[in-house]
Amino acid sequence: MTASQALIFPEPAKSGQWIAVGTVVELFGQGDSAGVQVSGRKIGLFKVGDELFALDDICTHGNALLSDGDLDGFEIECPLHAGAFDLRSGKALCSPLLKNTRCHRVQVEDGCVFVQLASPEA
Repeated sequence: MTASQALIFPEPAKSGQWIAVGTVVELFGQGDSAGVQVSGRKIGLFKVGDELFALDDICTHGNALLSDGDLDGFEIECPLHAGAFDLRSGKALCSPLLKNTRCHRVQVEDGCVFVQLASPEA
């Protein structure tokens, strides 16, 4: 699923709330990344083996959708300027990135993917 096919969940999320964003099959049936929108925030979901990761989907440098980027192990490469982020920490790994991105908690229960949004200030 590309970011242009992102699922949208418009309801506002309460602090600490787990939000269902789709099933593993819906989100990752066509690839290893997906974009969703939760409470007005674009979230990129990434699958590495059996592990799922969630980051803010907008690159901190070039305003591109990370879910449209190339996944290489635990690194997602921005499709615009090829900067990479570590999926496990959100850390910016190389130039031209200067700012880390925000990570969100993600879990799977009975095949359904849930995201817990980090605070906007995190």
